[in-house]
Amino acid sequence: MAELSDHARTRPRRARAAASLTFVLAAAALAGGAHAPAQDLQSQLDQKKTQLQQRRDQAGVLSTTIQKYNDQISVLEGQVATLRNRVAIVSDELAQKEAELKADEQRLVVLRARLKRSLKALSERLVAIYKSDQPDILTVILNAHGFDDLLTRYDYLKRIEQNDTAVAGRVRDLRDEARGTVKRVTAERNDIAARKAELERAQAELESKQSALDAARAREQGALDQVKQSEQELEGDVSKLQDQIAAQIAAAQQAAASSSSVPVLPAGPVQGQSAEGFIWPVNGPVVSPFGPRIINGGYENHPGIDIAVPSGTPIRAAADGTVILEQSEATSGGYGNYTCIDHGGGISTCYAHQSSFSVSLGDHVQQGQVIGISDCTGYCFGPHLHFEVRINGVVTDPIPYLS
Repeated sequence: MAELSDHARTRPRRARAAASLTFVLAAAALAGGAHAPAQDLQSQLDQKKTQLQQRRDQAGVLSTTIQKYNDQISVLEGQVATLRNRVAIVSDELAQKEAELKADEQRLVVLRARLKRSLKALSERLVAIYKSDQPDILTVILNAHGFDDLLTRYDYLKRIEQNDTAVAGRVRDLRDEARGTVKRVTAERNDIAARKAELERAQAELESKQSALDAARAREQGALDQVKQSEQELEGDVSKLQDQIAAQIAAAQQAAASSSSVPVLPAGPVQGQSAEGFIWPVNGPVVSPFGPRIINGGYENHPGIDIAVPSGTPIRAAADGTVILEQSEATSGGYGNYTCIDHGGGISTCYAHQSSFSVSLGDHVQQGQVIGISDCTGYCFGPHLHFEVRINGVVTDPIPYLS
């Protein structure tokens, strides 16, 4: 019993009010009161809670999707930054190479000028050779005046030949160097330009993907904002409905409390004994069964059954036994005024939320004897009887003992 009392004592009043509306409805039905507005409020509350949970589920899915987009965008941003750095490096290399190429182009201009002069000199020499009737070696030797003159003439001819050969070689080297420079300059420039273009294409593709992800993330964020707004509106609706329900319950409890005493109603007929030899302590519908139940979105273990009856309904002993526990609302906590009866064999029954006692601790009672009057003392939300069956002190489902 202490577990129930502690749990009930810490539960917020508004949350208990919404979950306990069933007690008010059942009691109102038994008392002949109108309950359509309360039922309508509870129906609206359930509907709003369902919608609210759907919105929360949607918000969770959207938040997960947005986080995935954020992760993908972060990866792309890193790749784009890397490519930008590489483009900057290649651009620097290209600028440096362009400067080198300009120097090579200037050198190429010089080479071409030298080649032009060399070609001109070679051309003039060839024309001179063609026009001059240059003697051959034999003629030079035969016309020589002595051996010294012969050596001089031969050395002169060799020098002319060597000079002609040097001019031709210089022309050839300058031509080859100019061609090589043009080819090398063109190849290096094209290679660097191709590398830069490829990096820029890759960067453009990544930036395009990033833009698409940004747009998708913005759409999902817009949907999430709408869901959040709807969630806030539904939370406000739920809060208003809970306040209205709580107000109805408070009004009903205040009306009951304003009465100086609880009128005792007729006890009514006793239902027949069950196969276990027990009778129902009161005649009324079970509005909350034994075991786990959902209260305000969370689970709690209900140690008995709640039977809805009007205030003032006499409570009968379910079987013969001895009153072993009787405690008032001031000390019992959530159970209010309650009584427990030992029936022997380790079986006992307990009766909670009474307005008053009709027996005392230690009394021996007969089956069907009135032991108290039902009301709504302790933690309750409408007149009813909380009934428990315990085996060696452990709660068990009372229904099999009453059926």
